[in-house]
Amino acid sequence: MDPVGMPLNSPTVVRSTIALIVVGFLALLGIVGMTIWLGERAQFYFNDVIAARDMRASAVELRNALQTAEASQRGYLVTGNQIYLAPYSTAKTQAQRLLDTVKRQLASREDTQAAIRRLTSIITEKIGEMDETIALKRDRQDADALAVFRTNRGKALMDEANVFFSGIIRTADNRLTASVAEQQSNAAKLRWVSIVGGILIVLVVGSATITLLRYTRDLALAPDEVTDLNTSLERRVKERTADLALANDEVQRFAYIVTHDLRAPLVNIMGFTSELERGVNSLQALIDKSNAGADIADPVVQEARVAATSDLPEAIDFIRSSTKKMDTLISAILKLSREGRRKLRAEQVELGEIIATSAAAIQHQLSEAAGELAVKLEVRTIDSDRLSLEQIFGNLLDNAVKYRSRSRPLRIRVEARAEPRDRIVIEVSDNGRGIGDQDRERVFELFRRSGAQGQPGEGIGLAHVRTMVRNLGGDITVTSVLGERTTFRIILPLHLQAPESPAA
Repeated sequence: MDPVGMPLNSPTVVRSTIALIVVGFLALLGIVGMTIWLGERAQFYFNDVIAARDMRASAVELRNALQTAEASQRGYLVTGNQIYLAPYSTAKTQAQRLLDTVKRQLASREDTQAAIRRLTSIITEKIGEMDETIALKRDRQDADALAVFRTNRGKALMDEANVFFSGIIRTADNRLTASVAEQQSNAAKLRWVSIVGGILIVLVVGSATITLLRYTRDLALAPDEVTDLNTSLERRVKERTADLALANDEVQRFAYIVTHDLRAPLVNIMGFTSELERGVNSLQALIDKSNAGADIADPVVQEARVAATSDLPEAIDFIRSSTKKMDTLISAILKLSREGRRKLRAEQVELGEIIATSAAAIQHQLSEAAGELAVKLEVRTIDSDRLSLEQIFGNLLDNAVKYRSRSRPLRIRVEARAEPRDRIVIEVSDNGRGIGDQDRERVFELFRRSGAQGQPGEGIGLAHVRTMVRNLGGDITVTSVLGERTTFRIILPLHLQAPESPAA
């Protein structure tokens, strides 16, 4: 049958309209599913990049610490001057600590355990050799110390250790390269899925427009008794036609945008969902109007009514909740990514001023909790990035108020003191509800939160804080007793060496 002459209550027309909407829904669902899947993969590779970077940094620092200790040993053996031993103990302690860090970072990889055991043995033997020669030199047994040194056992151990260090660094570099390549592949896949889905949706909207125009003509040819209904319906169809024409242009614009970044598919989905919702409303109104000349008991009409009033609105709600979740995930990752690319600006910052500003933002909540904020600053100024420090203190003080214990007045304490090698330790403590042992590392992970979820939040704040602290050249850790107290410990350089911002 020629579709031009289809009657208003034709089951073929009803089925084709439903089919078009279902096709559009499936296209949107495919884009949503692919976006969520690729977003989760993006988070996985983001975490892998962070782990590889930390592993590489630990290996480089361990190698440097051993080289520093070895240089100190040699200087002492050659000159006998105690001044050369000044950095020895510190370097040796740092090397032992970094070795533990490297072992912990590689603990999950079975294929590296034999190499790690050998590296541990090498470093232990190397430190023993250096301790022995230094002790002989101190006891004025120069000939014995020189004899040990001339065995070249220390050099052989150091050469073998360097081989292991190079392997760890090379492995980390390979992981970083593979993660970047995977991210690029994921972005390409998402672009193609979005382009194909966008084209399909454009076709669906165009077909729906044609169908509505044909319905308009059919209604204009209806009997005289429905003239008033036809006049009203014609006006509404023209309005819908204009909306669909604008929507068609919008769909094309969205299809272009999706080729540029991950957020664009979500914008497309939200726009297309609204268009589908208007199409569903139009379909429902059309079915209601058609009931005057149609058999209400017709199963096709009933099926269309159920689809328009129940199934499709439920599906649209699902799409909206999914895109909201995906938007939160992408926003968080982009927030961390932008913070990593932002050019840091080193300037002299008054810590007391920064803390006072952050405290003023929570003063109302602090007063409600009968709380107090005590500040003890042995170091009052630091050359660092002001914006990063403001965000760090703002997040930590806000968390202290948000996760306070309801059984006692809130007490917050901020302390700052100097550390060796031009570094500063800042501790932010509170007597809140605390953090469980199993959650102390997880609280710094993206979208992870600890304890009962009685407060609003997405699990982004502490992940952002850790990123900012590391960008400043420092680190942050947490100690806590569940139900009693929590202390965040930040170590920062006193003088920030701001790197050049990476290319966008």
